[in-house]
Amino acid sequence: MHKSLLPAAALLALLGSAAVVAQSAPAKPGSPNPALVTAGNYTVESSHTQILFAYDHMGFSNNMGLISAPTGTLALDPKNPAAAKVSITVPIANLKTGIPKLDEHLMKPDFFDSAKFPTATFVSTSVKVEGTTADISGNLTIKGITKPVVLDATFYGAGKGVLQMGGKENVGFNATTMIKRSDFGMGYGVPMVGDEIELKITAAFQKE
Repeated sequence: MHKSLLPAAALLALLGSAAVVAQSAPAKPGSPNPALVTAGNYTVESSHTQILFAYDHMGFSNNMGLISAPTGTLALDPKNPAAAKVSITVPIANLKTGIPKLDEHLMKPDFFDSAKFPTATFVSTSVKVEGTTADISGNLTIKGITKPVVLDATFYGAGKGVLQMGGKENVGFNATTMIKRSDFGMGYGVPMVGDEIELKITAAFQKE
C-alpha cells in the first residue's frame, strides 16, 4: 500500500472498530420518560442516594459536605401523583465535609449532637405536581426539632435496572431546598458562618 494511504486506512479501521463497539454497547436502562414510572411501593436505593449541603464560610467561600446512605420509602401512583408519600431517614454519622476536625465538631452538642440524635427524618405531608416537577411539603426533624419544609423536586429517570443489580424497577428524582440551621438548635457560629444551608438531594428508589 502506498505510504500516503496508510493514515487513511488506519483511520477507517479505527472508525470501524468504534462503530462496532457503539453498536454492541448496551443502552442505559433508565430514561427521563415519565411513562416508565409504575405504581407501587419503593425503597430508597441507599448507595445512590445522597444529600449535598452548602453553607457560607465567613464570606470567603461556599463550603460543602455530603451525607450518604439514607434509607426510606416511597409510595407512588403515576395516575395520582399528588397522593405520593415519601419518608426518609438520614444517618448523621455518615456526614462528611472532608475536614476531619469539623466532622468531629458537627457530631457534638453545638451542632447535631449525634450521640443523642443519631438520625434526621423527612416525612411528606402533601405533594403538588406540575409536569415532571413537584413541590413536596413535609416535616423535617433534626436534633429532635421538627419544622415544615418544601422540597423543589424534579423527576430524573425511570426504568428496569440491569440484571446484575436485581433487575428491579427504579425511579429517581433530584430535589433542592433551603433551611436555617438555627431553626434546629444549631446556631453555633452564626452569623460568622452562614445560617442558611442549601440542600441538594439526589434520590434513587427501587420497587419492592
